[in-house]
Amino acid sequence: MKTIVLALTVLFVACQQKSTITTESGLQYEIIEKGLGEQPQTGDKVTVHYSGYLTDSAKTKFDSSLDRNQPFTFILGKGQVIPGWDEGIALLSVGDKAVLNIPASLAYGERGAGGVIPPNADLIFEVELISFEKPDPIIPFDVSGKDTIITDSGLKYIVVQEGYGATPYASQFVSVHYTGYLTDGSIFDSSIDRGEPIAFPVGVGRVIPGWDEGIMLLNKGAKARLIIPSQLGYGEKGAADFIPPNATLIFDVELLEIK
Repeated sequence: MKTIVLALTVLFVACQQKSTITTESGLQYEIIEKGLGEQPQTGDKVTVHYSGYLTDSAKTKFDSSLDRNQPFTFILGKGQVIPGWDEGIALLSVGDKAVLNIPASLAYGERGAGGVIPPNADLIFEVELISFEKPDPIIPFDVSGKDTIITDSGLKYIVVQEGYGATPYASQFVSVHYTGYLTDGSIFDSSIDRGEPIAFPVGVGRVIPGWDEGIMLLNKGAKARLIIPSQLGYGEKGAADFIPPNATLIFDVELLEIK
């Protein structure tokens, strides 16, 4: 009887042990706590809590939404985050808590990130999928019948809605909602999807040159389409996997605030 009980105990413990799964891409993930919700699909707006760590001996924490008490929201499968996140979060259901072991090739690769993540760094993320929802459809601005203005740099812009007041000057902070399109009409990024406008000091190189120039042509409340040639965008290098080299970019922008 004791032998049977011991065997059953060992079997029970083995069944309770967590298992790490490795995908074809090299991503490793382990479900630590199973949720009861549904699984998101590509294009869904997902909200996640996370803590990110390096794989050094100290397991250095480099970022955490928990520390800020502010979960992170993004559109799944659209290249708004590193590839390891797009793949890993898609494997979870709402309420799942998991550990993602992301190889450098699915993270920031040879370039690292901002002096915080070194080149060729594998990363560990403890994540919780809090919720997801279907984003509202994005409707491109109607520019029919509007004048297209071309600046000396080659930037084209079309004012769709006039604003009011003065235009921003260099170093002023602006808040902008935007949707970015490739010339085939596909969306590569949108603050509207995230429900969070971007804020930055204009005219000081924090954004691509076409943005610095284009936003400084607008006043508060204005809506415009910016058609940005590649030399004022991401040039020959492109950006990550979603903007190809030498790409002309189209942005529908709304200047919400000037501070």
